[in-house]
Amino acid sequence: MSVDWIGFGYGLVVALGGIVGYIRKGSKISLVAGLFFGLLACYGAYWVTHDPKDVKISLFTAFILTTIMGVRFKRTKKLMPAGIIAGLSLVMVVRLVFRLI
Repeated sequence: MSVDWIGFGYGLVVALGGIVGYIRKGSKISLVAGLFFGLLACYGAYWVTHDPKDVKISLFTAFILTTIMGVRFKRTKKLMPAGIIAGLSLVMVVRLVFRLI
C-alpha cells in the first residue's frame, strides 16, 4: 500500500491557502472554505491510500475547486490565489482520472 503523498500535499496547500487568506485579508470565508476543502482533500487522499481506485472524494473535491477557483480566476484575472489553486486542482483531476484507467 503506497501513501498518496501528492493528495495529502494538495490538501495541505488548500488548507494553508485558507489560513493565509484569513491572516492577510481577515477573510473568515477563506479560512472556513480552505480548511473544509483541505480536510476533504486529505480525507480523500486517505481513502486513495487504502484503495487506489477509490478516488470519488478526491475527484469531487478537486473538481469543485477547479470550477470555483477557475471562475474566480476568469473574473478577477489574479493568478494568486485563484489561478494557482484552479491549476493545481485541474492537475489533480487529470491525475485522479488517469488513476481510474
